[in-house]
Amino acid sequence: MAALILLNKPFRTLCQFSDERGRSTLADYVDLPDVYPAGRLDYDSEGLVLLTNDGGLQHRIASPNQKMPKTYLVQVEGAITDAALDRLRQGLDLKDGPTRPAGARRIPPPALWPRKPPVRERATIPTSWLELRLTEGRNRQVRRMTAAIGFPTLRLVRWQIGEWSLDGLAPGEYRQLTVHLPKATGKTAGKGPARSGRRRPRHRHQHT
Repeated sequence: MAALILLNKPFRTLCQFSDERGRSTLADYVDLPDVYPAGRLDYDSEGLVLLTNDGGLQHRIASPNQKMPKTYLVQVEGAITDAALDRLRQGLDLKDGPTRPAGARRIPPPALWPRKPPVRERATIPTSWLELRLTEGRNRQVRRMTAAIGFPTLRLVRWQIGEWSLDGLAPGEYRQLTVHLPKATGKTAGKGPARSGRRRPRHRHQHT
């Protein structure tokens, strides 16, 4: 059995447990021993971060070879066009090579928590919301993809990784699951009951 933590990482929080510059880190929200992030989420992005104490589960979640789908809710500057969505679905040529085709669709503004500080919007320029579903995780990939089609990202929330989502978690809250990983297959066989955690007082773990 492996412990799996689902954390709603707040905006401007580093996806690590310590920082020499005193910025907010995961240690401000998760005070559990021997858990490590399975993959990263940018400092200026919000949403789901998975942490675990099991190396095999960490690899299954984070490895590009596993192609675990990740779903993002993205606010962009401008009124997104069907042609721009088609480019995302077909794959784009970025500086580090072509992307895999993405699931991309226009959505109504989602019922999310207010961001602190709020997104700076310009009264004369509309914004749009997209749902993007990727099976890869390059550095700042979503932001680079929307910039490449001419619609810069204003707000980025990772909502789901594989079967696990943010549903019911406010910023800074986490839910703890127990995951069963049969050694023969490395696949998830089941999961135990969940519990939620609230923001913790600042406590620095020594590991990163």
